[in-house]
Formats: sequence, structure tokens, C-alpha cells
Amino acid sequence: MTDVSQSKPPSLYAAREPVFPRRVSGKFRTLKWWIMGITLAIYYITPWLRWDRGPALPDQAVLVDMANRRFYFFFIEIWPQEFYFVAGLLIMAGLGLFLFTAALGRVWCGYTCPQTVWTDLFILVERWIEGDRNARVRLFNAKWDARKIRLRLFKWTVWLLIAVATGGAWVFYFADAPTLLVDLFTLQAPLTAYASVFILTATTFIFGGFMREQVCIYMCPWPRIQGAMMDEQTITVGYRAWRGEPRGKHRKSAEAADLGDCIDCSACVNVCPTGIDIRDGQQLACITCALCIDACDDVMDKIGKPRGLIDYVTVEDQETETRGGTSVSIIRRILRPRIIVYTALWGAIGLGLIAALVMRTDLAFSIEPVRNPVNVVLSDGSVRNAYELRLRNMTGFDRDLEISLEGSRNMVLELQGQDTRSVTVPADETLRQRVYLTAPANSGAATAGATEIVMTVSDENSETTASEPTIFQGTGR
Repeated sequence: MTDVSQSKPPSLYAAREPVFPRRVSGKFRTLKWWIMGITLAIYYITPWLRWDRGPALPDQAVLVDMANRRFYFFFIEIWPQEFYFVAGLLIMAGLGLFLFTAALGRVWCGYTCPQTVWTDLFILVERWIEGDRNARVRLFNAKWDARKIRLRLFKWTVWLLIAVATGGAWVFYFADAPTLLVDLFTLQAPLTAYASVFILTATTFIFGGFMREQVCIYMCPWPRIQGAMMDEQTITVGYRAWRGEPRGKHRKSAEAADLGDCIDCSACVNVCPTGIDIRDGQQLACITCALCIDACDDVMDKIGKPRGLIDYVTVEDQETETRGGTSVSIIRRILRPRIIVYTALWGAIGLGLIAALVMRTDLAFSIEPVRNPVNVVLSDGSVRNAYELRLRNMTGFDRDLEISLEGSRNMVLELQGQDTRSVTVPADETLRQRVYLTAPANSGAATAGATEIVMTVSDENSETTASEPTIFQGTGR
């Protein structure tokens, strides 16, 4: 009889089984190479692109200027009060993720997710240094000797260089890249820059080199959410069991005629970056990278069987084919109400952002009435209100702006510290200017409780104007 008090409880966590994906070639692997190259090039090169905005503005094409609260993207400059542009882009990104997941499953995870891209790069380095799958498995199981230490140190060094370049590229988006690069090497950069590089270097090195599929399976929340986005009509990677089963080695025997097309070679398992067997059905760990399709198609070509045993297919089509029917075309699968609604919402937000960008003005201001005191009654009986104006010059050159009052009201407008109604606002800056507005004694505005007025700011060298409503507070008697 077993002593329960002496027994050891089972572990809640399973030990990681190392995954050594085998090299594979095919149309999906080629597509992934192209996407990896393009996305990495965009990430590393973008901070070094230049864009001439004039002497008063930075000439980095893409820059998140946290100090001055600006976001520059080529010819577009986003100010803090225009954060709705960023919010709109984030909403579009979320809807786009829903759209592609509903149509093609975890296509984002399999092709463009940063974890996937950098893991592919790290595996490429590993394969280049240690060899393909069998060689890496042997090296992993071998005892530590001079060769294993040399190969591991070489691999980790290359990984670390990639990780440093990754962390370094990220901080270049937040400051002038050439200047920051010099400051980093001369130890004159801010502490936050070094901390950011260190953290991103460490996470890239660990996630891309050692954790890999564990990030996708255990850390990423998207596999748990995607179920709400997918249905039986979602196109995703699947195994045609009706055609492949029963699986077995195709030898020249009477039993071979009773076997399916799958020869149980495990090629689909050996190329999988998360180490799953797609033949077991849809799984949380499948990132829909389609490498198993390339591997299986290659085997089918060699044994003279038609391709598509593992393919992009829907659950509904698999059931239809099992009954001997014909699957629906990809176009009809994509053009269904759910996808159309997502596309319409995504497009509407995009068009709205474009319209807002086209109609935006490079001259804006805000008015804040000074309410301490609400008004001042002067010695001649006239009533004066004070206002704080924030004039925003959203261009790369200084502008002379004239402040005026709309309508024919008999009021006097004066600028504090200015002899005229004009003020110069420096390039790409916000200027605070106090304005005094005086209504004559016994006039309607002076005796009324509150009078609606409209102030206008205009550029003396162009036809650009901006107007804002406010209230003139009289004595009320």
C-alpha cells in the first residue's frame, strides 16, 4: 500500500521539449523569407531615412519626439491634440487583425508577428552555424566538449549582435538617429536610451533564441482570443484526414491498397516551428505558417500523389469533401458577410482619417477666458474681459498672425505687450498670448450677462484663418 503522505505530487508544469525545425523549401517558405526580409529592412532602415522639413524642424522621416510631444511621419506631423489620428490607426490595426483572422486564421502570427520574424532569423543563424535538424539534435544531445562550446558561443554571439541591433534600432525612432548613435558610443546618451537598448536586447535574445514557441503558446494572448474571430468557414491550415487515413508506409504489398496518402513520414512535424502534429487537428499552438504544407507537398510529389493533403482549407470544406462533395472556392469563402462588415468598418475608419488629414489646417488656436476676476469695470464705465490664447503654428517657418473679432461689435481688442493686433509665432511652436477685449460703457455687451463672440486668427502672408467662439461677460445690469 502506498503511503500517501510520502508520495510526491505531480508537477503542474511540463518540461520543455526542444524544437529543431528542419529546413524546407516551397512557395510558403519563400513567401516567409520575403516577408522576413522586407519587415526587417523596414524596421532597421526607417530611422535613417531623411526628410527635409526646414531649418526649424527635425529632418528624420519617422520620429516620435517625446520631448516636444510630436510624431513625424514623412510629410505628416501629429500634434498632441491630434491624438485621434493615432487612436484611429490603433483601431484600424485591431480591426485589421480581426479581419485577417476571420478570413485566414492566424496568418498574422505565421508571417508578420515580430516573434515569428525574429525567431525565423535566429533559426536561420542556428542552422547556418550548427547544421540542419539532425545535426542540431545530435549537438544538443552531445556532451559538452570543445566543439560544442565553440559552436554555441559563436551562435550566441551572433544572436547577441542581432539583439543589440534590434534594441538599438528601436531607440533611434525616438531621437535623431545619427546624433544618438554617436552619443551611445561616446557614453553621452541619456540613461533611458541605454536602459531601453538593454531591455530590448535581452528580450530579443531570450525570446527569439531560447523561448521561441513558448512565447506563442504560453505568453501570447492572441491564441486564446482568436477562437472568437474564427468559424467553420475560416480558411486555415488543415489536414485532409479523409484522404490521408489510415496512414502507413507505402510498400508493395496487398495492404498498401487500403492505406491513405499519408505515409507517416513526419515531415510536417519536423518542419513545424512549434513542434506540433497538424494531423491531430486544429490546435492552439498552430501559428498557420504553412511550412507543413510545403513539406507535405514535397513528399506527395516524390511518391506520385496529388498535392494538398495538408492545405489551406476550412472545417466546412473538410466535412464536405469527406462526404464526397466539392469545396467552395477561396473567393466565396472570403466574400461573406462577416468579412465584408469588418472590411467596411476598416475602410470607413481609414477614409475618415484620410479626410481629417486632408482637411486639417496648419494654423489653430484655443481660447481660455480669464475668470479671476470675471470682468473689470474701468473708470469710464467700460467693461474689460481678459483671455488666454494658445496660438499653434504647425509649419516649419515663423508666422505673423493677426488677431481680430468677427462682426461689427463696438469693442476694442488689445494684445498684452504688443502695440498692434499682430504677433509672431515661431516655427512649430505654441505661443501663449493674453488678449484684452473692452466693451464701451452702457453698450449691450457691457450691460448683458453674457454675449457670444467669435475671435479670428489670420496669417498676414496667406489666406489661412482660424476661428473660435467664446463668451464676453458683462455686468448683467
